[in-house]
Amino acid sequence: MSENQAEKHPEEIQDRLDGKAEAQDLATDSTSNSLSRRSFLGRAGTSTVVAAASVGFPALLLTENAEARRVARISDHDDDDDDDDSSRRGRSFQIRLKAATAERKVPTPRQINNGDEARYDNFIGNYSQGLPHDSIGEVDRAAYRALLTAVKTGDPEDFAEIPLGGNVKLQGPQGGLAFDLEGTDSGQLTIPPSPALASAERAGEMVEDYWMALARDIPFSQYGNEPITAAAITDLNKLSDFRGPKVNGKITASTLFRGSTPGDLIGPYISQFFLLPVIFGTLSVAQKYNTYVADKDYLTDFTSWLEVQNGQGPFPANNVLPTTTYLKNGRDLGAWVHADFAYQAYLFASQWLLGNKAPFNLGNPYLKIANQAGVQTFGPQHIQDLLGEVSNRALKAMWYQKWFVHRALRPVAYGGLVHNTITGVAKYPIHSDVLNSAAIGQISAKNPGSYLLPAAFPEGNPQHPSYGEGHGVLAGACVTALKAFFDETFVIPKPVVASDDGQSLLAYTGPDAGKINVGGELNKLANNVALGRDMAGVHWRSDAQQALLLGEAVTISILRDQRATYNEPFSGFTFTKFDGTTITV
Repeated sequence: MSENQAEKHPEEIQDRLDGKAEAQDLATDSTSNSLSRRSFLGRAGTSTVVAAASVGFPALLLTENAEARRVARISDHDDDDDDDDSSRRGRSFQIRLKAATAERKVPTPRQINNGDEARYDNFIGNYSQGLPHDSIGEVDRAAYRALLTAVKTGDPEDFAEIPLGGNVKLQGPQGGLAFDLEGTDSGQLTIPPSPALASAERAGEMVEDYWMALARDIPFSQYGNEPITAAAITDLNKLSDFRGPKVNGKITASTLFRGSTPGDLIGPYISQFFLLPVIFGTLSVAQKYNTYVADKDYLTDFTSWLEVQNGQGPFPANNVLPTTTYLKNGRDLGAWVHADFAYQAYLFASQWLLGNKAPFNLGNPYLKIANQAGVQTFGPQHIQDLLGEVSNRALKAMWYQKWFVHRALRPVAYGGLVHNTITGVAKYPIHSDVLNSAAIGQISAKNPGSYLLPAAFPEGNPQHPSYGEGHGVLAGACVTALKAFFDETFVIPKPVVASDDGQSLLAYTGPDAGKINVGGELNKLANNVALGRDMAGVHWRSDAQQALLLGEAVTISILRDQRATYNEPFSGFTFTKFDGTTITV
């Protein structure tokens, strides 16, 4: 900038200086974790101190003083142009300003990871797929440090300098830095630390993933009635720390591989919204899908496993069956979550609910308006548009957690640690619950000499960290939106279950058939999707559980911001959260 330009814009010079000073403060704060953007803008001199294992939040943003001057300049310009605050434009500005002010007051949480990144100097406890690895699968330390540098600075040029081990690109690491103009900013949301590498909880999750892989071709209706799932139930009950649902403190056939939210243990394993036919205008859709060939797994040998760790593609395609099937087992569900689009399951659910005239949430104002019906607000257009709206914002919040806070390793990578430990190639801090599990023997019997986690997909995992789960955060966000708009207590008539061959739907006649309602089946739908990724070997149970809660928080914040925009008299939506408590938004 020239001297004349500087004279004309002294406030811009000060903005830049403020930003640089803030960046220098962050660069010298070696003990802070990923600082939230809210704390970056609003902190009064002292950074929030978080986990010692972590990396500072990107020094990309203006300070509070600089931002205040920017807003003042915009406001001054607006006043010059239109002094009438009662105009629609003025009212729109006030609504935006009040929502932004309210969001700014949301407390900024501490962003804390599990400490593995500082605990192990070879970074074995963290996600490194796609970076270069050595012959036993440990990440090149300089490459991982390049990732940490980019995470700390947030500079696009630093992200461009992260070396790859192959030709597969990292997926969206900068997406978590994007801002949104509605709902709580991703830097003000958090999930707790993921289970530590050496913990019993992580071991329990891995044992479950091994059994999920072994049971991929077992029909859900046969859980507990055949040897694989019977052995899984026995083995899981021996674990010292397992967080899945239980009945009277025990894992049973009715709780195996299910979620823990209200309604999950009622009725068939698969949600009615994955089974019932759906009508889109003049198109009638039977929910039968192309899925994958039975008993075909991937990455069961160390060579292919190491290629995936290095990100060396292209990968072969899955073997797709030429015939279609209703979702009947874990392999089918894994295929569905491999090929779906972002909010597919919830768009189908909304269409079933609208097409079958399921009652709206009692908070819908048009239930009390005699001569009007909702369309753009509180009607079908609003509901279905909202699904896409919350989806993208939820993914941004999750990608912030994935790349800038936790960077947790995936189950396939953990399987490499187990394999190397058992075969004596290296010694890693693997909890004995994994090494002593009956699942290990079953895995090796199926793939002699291998203790790797059999993957359902040739590429193993997507190229981003495990914790939390993208599919899970979408599920949490979209299901929360649907629970806000529809009556959760509405009982679904004539529930069905897929036949064991997946070619027909049978009437479900279990003793709890009359308890299968919208709220429970939406919760089950969310867990079917989230845990379906676990069945494919892609995620951990904690990834799924915490992702649902984060997605829920994103949607609640968006519903809260939207409330002030309506013209209709609106007292709020009341619905049940995933933890069983009720909320009015």
